[in-house]
Amino acid sequence: MKKYATRPNFWDEMAFPNGEIRDHYQPIFRQLNNIDLEVLNKKEEIAKKLFMNQGITFTVYNENEDGIERIFPFDIIPRIITSSEWNFLEIGVAQRLKALNLFLKDIYNQQNIINDGILPASLIVSCPHYNREVFGIQVPYDIYVHIAGIDLVRDSDGTYYVLEDNLRTPSGISYMLENREVTKRIFPELMSEYNVKKVSDYPILLHNILISLAPKQIQNPNIVLLTPGIYNSAYFEHTFLARYMGVEIVEGRDLLVNNHKVYMKTTKGLKQVDVIYRRVDDEFLDPLVCRPDSLLGVPGLISAYRKAM
Repeated sequence: MKKYATRPNFWDEMAFPNGEIRDHYQPIFRQLNNIDLEVLNKKEEIAKKLFMNQGITFTVYNENEDGIERIFPFDIIPRIITSSEWNFLEIGVAQRLKALNLFLKDIYNQQNIINDGILPASLIVSCPHYNREVFGIQVPYDIYVHIAGIDLVRDSDGTYYVLEDNLRTPSGISYMLENREVTKRIFPELMSEYNVKKVSDYPILLHNILISLAPKQIQNPNIVLLTPGIYNSAYFEHTFLARYMGVEIVEGRDLLVNNHKVYMKTTKGLKQVDVIYRRVDDEFLDPLVCRPDSLLGVPGLISAYRKAM
């Protein structure tokens, strides 16, 4: 069995500390050993061209606020998570999200966690992301976290830890979906050798969640994706998800509130909106209750949401 040199003090995904290749990496290791470095470099160039040609980019802003468009970082060597590891992570993340959801429900309603002396009120009210404007609103099915991005890191002993919880407007799913497609293109024989868990149904699952949040009496709800616009760093993802879900992508200027109802401006007149998948940060959503200088949100949106609930 071939080995390769390892480095101490960090977790090596492919090899044990003695240099032996882990069982689930054996097919990849064998294939890489049979590929010339020049061919591997060509595969990397193909991946970069695929990303660029399909517009799979993100914007990096410097100190002068000038946006620089970059290709999303992509490692052509796949990272493998075994089914047993994934099942463990899935159970843990689900448990964590349940706890976070219950926490949000409590601090925006009864606040038992404060009344019982577990957390001081000052810790909550001083948080810049605590929104008094939505206190007391009863959300559908008591779900406050519909979509979450949980960042995981791996310690030197292989233990997974949560780096941070992204619960407001998490982004990055489209890059993961496109990464999988590019991997299929450059290593088709490798993908067929592994029984890889499917991820392509994510837009369908997301769309079903959004449909479930519509008022029950509506059969075919009008769903829109609210984006800050083309200059947002994740705009590629906004268009990607809107396209695959088959919903309209709108900016704040495309919506208006009338009599506590939200409407979308169309060439045929106003059309009522039933569900908004918003990719605009909290503080920019409604200039009447949040930042008054926001041009990204919709005046009256929070009032309409409170009335609907």
